[in-house]
Amino acid sequence: MTAKAASAAVLVDGGYELAEGGRWVDGRYVYVDLLGGGLFELRDGTESAAPRRLARLDVPLGAVAPVGDRPGAWIAAAGTGIALLAADGALQWLDRPEDRTPVPSRMNDGVADPAGRFWAGSMAYDGTPGAGSLYRTDPDGTVVRVLDGLTIANGPAFTADGTTLYLADTAVGTILRCRVDPVSGDLSGSPETFARLRDGEGSPDGMTVDEEGCLWVAMWGAGTVRRYHPDGHLLHTLTVPAPHPTSVCLPPGGNRLFVTTARYGVKNPTAASGAVLSVPVPVGGTAACSWRARD
Repeated sequence: MTAKAASAAVLVDGGYELAEGGRWVDGRYVYVDLLGGGLFELRDGTESAAPRRLARLDVPLGAVAPVGDRPGAWIAAAGTGIALLAADGALQWLDRPEDRTPVPSRMNDGVADPAGRFWAGSMAYDGTPGAGSLYRTDPDGTVVRVLDGLTIANGPAFTADGTTLYLADTAVGTILRCRVDPVSGDLSGSPETFARLRDGEGSPDGMTVDEEGCLWVAMWGAGTVRRYHPDGHLLHTLTVPAPHPTSVCLPPGGNRLFVTTARYGVKNPTAASGAVLSVPVPVGGTAACSWRARD
């Protein structure tokens, strides 16, 4: 399928090595500066918007989800584990499972599901094959490894009913589809391959599901965003003005796509790399789900 050039506006320009984890939360766009440990928000998603820093950690920050009934609080895939980030910046670690791995590793992308659990992937710093995992954080704060043998576990995204999880393994160019028991959070059977990318098509990174149930995927290295039908066939490809798009976010009822990008690995970066972009699209998405703590 021929890629269509997107009319992208640069909302926040080129200041991040690795902008990531874009989510729509309470009427605002939230994203992270992964390597810098920063959490930011855009209240007005226009070219005149200015980002506001909500927090800065001294470890890499892969992604966050809001904590239900705790305004200003977040659950975070950060450093080597999962932590709660309070509105005042205080950090409470729930677990650091990547401290117990044989190679130096960190957490990567993450998302909350409609049932209130938080899912996050991990990877080795050197990209060791098979060193990555997928973790689920239950409402009681227990962190459970649900998949291993991944390389760069990335872009978890759920369907609206919470029964299907899409998961990218960026390094091997594969998007997996997992069936999930929405009550227990257990995976039903083995993951199946939803899409496999060929050389030159880029590597799947951040993902989101739109209001029609289609999957949007940021393609690292290709400068594109893909939209897949739930049956797996490719519907559209948008070309964005940066080689490394990292995450995609569709506000509910909206007509635009937010895309984060990276400067990391770009020889001659422009203002569109390491940035937040806005692209007009004809479909909306859903707001980020919350992690719902149970004491």
